[in-house]
Amino acid sequence: MTLTFYGHPFSSYCQKALIALYENDTPFDFRVLGLEDPAAGEELAALWPMKRFPVLVDRGRTVIESSIIIEHLMLHHPGPVRLIPADPQAALEVRFLDRFIDNYVMTPQQKLVFDVLRPEAERDARGVADARAMLETAYAWLENHMAGRQWAAGGAFSLADCAAGPALFYADWSHAIDDRFPAVRAYRARLNARPSFARAIDGGRPYRAFFPLGAPDRD
Repeated sequence: MTLTFYGHPFSSYCQKALIALYENDTPFDFRVLGLEDPAAGEELAALWPMKRFPVLVDRGRTVIESSIIIEHLMLHHPGPVRLIPADPQAALEVRFLDRFIDNYVMTPQQKLVFDVLRPEAERDARGVADARAMLETAYAWLENHMAGRQWAAGGAFSLADCAAGPALFYADWSHAIDDRFPAVRAYRARLNARPSFARAIDGGRPYRAFFPLGAPDRD
């Protein structure tokens, strides 16, 4: 086994990278971070002092950040599903949408979650309101973008969709995607049904009780 993946099945950014691994049936050793395997956490800290995950180790090379992990997989472990187009202009659109999802959906969604974890006296009401407003703006932009589209960029499933799957999955739990955004809701449903992401969802299912905002009884 040449690939070792450090992460957690319930983590959105880990799921983003896992989708890429599952899309091409890429073999890897999954080191799940948690109390069950304290050695995995120690190894992660030695590999990456920030102690953020996911982290991929490939034949001694440490690869950090989910988008870069997916790029690395496409370069060194390609499969039948090409998640980054060969055409430079098409690849640029994919990368833009990946950044859009991470910055304007995943980041404000995580703000809502992390704020609940703070002591009540340290919570950031203004920051939470701004995060909800950003999500509303992102949903509206995506609504227009996804009109008539199956996947985020071009006609093929890509890195952008790897980002959108877990981002929209948890965003809808944290700040519901309103009926005013039917194209976004339909896109989220397609992502949830994609076998690679459905597998990632199932991997995180045992941990739903730990979702700070309370996991809804759906999905």
